[in-house]
Amino acid sequence: MSAGPLIVVGAGPNGLAAAVELAGAAQDVRLYERSDRVGGGTRSAELTLPGFVHDICSGVHPMGAASPFFRGLPLRQHGLEWVHPPAPLAHPFDDGTVAVLERSLDATGETLDAADRRAYRRLVAPFVDAWEPLFADALAPPHVPRHPVLLARFGLRALRPAAGLVRAWFSGERARALLTGIAAHALEPPTRVPTAAFGLILAIAGHAVGWPLARGGSQRIADALASVLRARGGEIVTGTHVRSLAELPPAPAYLLDLTPRQVLRVAEDRLPPGYRRRLARYRYGPGAFKIDWALSDPIPWRAKECARAGTVHLGGSSAAIAAASAAAWEGRLEPRPFVLLAQPTLFDDRRAPPGRHTAWAYCHVPRGSEADMTAAIEAQVERFAPGFRDTILARHTMTPGQLEEHDPNLVGGDINGGVQDVWQLFTRPVVSLVPYRTAAPGVYICSSSTPPGGAVHGLCGWHAARTALRDLR
Repeated sequence: MSAGPLIVVGAGPNGLAAAVELAGAAQDVRLYERSDRVGGGTRSAELTLPGFVHDICSGVHPMGAASPFFRGLPLRQHGLEWVHPPAPLAHPFDDGTVAVLERSLDATGETLDAADRRAYRRLVAPFVDAWEPLFADALAPPHVPRHPVLLARFGLRALRPAAGLVRAWFSGERARALLTGIAAHALEPPTRVPTAAFGLILAIAGHAVGWPLARGGSQRIADALASVLRARGGEIVTGTHVRSLAELPPAPAYLLDLTPRQVLRVAEDRLPPGYRRRLARYRYGPGAFKIDWALSDPIPWRAKECARAGTVHLGGSSAAIAAASAAAWEGRLEPRPFVLLAQPTLFDDRRAPPGRHTAWAYCHVPRGSEADMTAAIEAQVERFAPGFRDTILARHTMTPGQLEEHDPNLVGGDINGGVQDVWQLFTRPVVSLVPYRTAAPGVYICSSSTPPGGAVHGLCGWHAARTALRDLR
């Protein structure tokens, strides 16, 4: 083994996870981050007014709570506390009613059409009861499943379009809209495979572990990981933009929390031409337009049950959600977008001055769009919460380009690290039995452009670090 520490580039949750795993194996580790603060897409800041703390990118963390890597770390001892709203998700309708993803399956069913209550339980309950082995297999890199029967049962339901799943299982619009909205987190139209898998995984997580917030802001997740890393002897160097691996000291291994576009820039001279061409074919998905609000009062929902939920989906019917998702995928702007909203201060009073509140929302837009979707998003909130605009004290908006400027891994505003369709879900970043290992000896990719993809769970970094450690041994 050559001299020098193992080097990780990029201190997003996956880069931090990789460094933590390496340091836990008694390795000397140095982590480089271009910003002055760790976190990548998991940072918080006072974006609007003094005293109002906003999550810049990620804000709700079902996969963080479910992550086997996070669950094995003493993150609470290092400052991370999960806050669980009474209900993970609410989905209001124009008639003033609401479908609610509750922690309880039965309570969720009570908010659906009577004809669909048993169907919802039959669809979800077997996997809620076995969520840990299911997630262990479903969120792992290519491998021989440890629970093949369970994974096959899930695959029969999940490896299909969400639109087909909800039509096959439900007769009423309430269940169809609820699950279609959850599946839309994939940033792909629900007519595409495997959007059903995203909807089911997130719904199962909602029942099994909730959709929690990090008390005080998502920055606390990154800070806790950084604290664990330092406790294990790792070094973090912030404010250092690594433009080429040639700028770094010699190391036994380099782990890059970067998407393929940045990997090509940083490691191009070490990668053989064939691998560079394969990386260059990597596809990115639609972008996001995001708003953060400082509010004088809680959002005045027409359906009062929405105030119990940390996340609220605003789009109405399953058809409307599908149309909005298709527009962004096809490069069009939708005048009535599907809006994903979070209201953290109803459950976490550390994010705003006493009596005040914050909320954030985003919608899907074409990748790289510079369109201002403020009016469209606020109209959707007002549609389900008349008087919402009167509560706004200040707002902060981010276009896809501004999201990418904040975190270059958000290429064109793509918050999932690249398209996660049926092909690229299993071949990120290239077709390989060991996707974290590049064609350059000692160079690895540990970003969300590797399995299992987007979300704050640290699993891409964890799996990449374990790959590197096996190779070093």
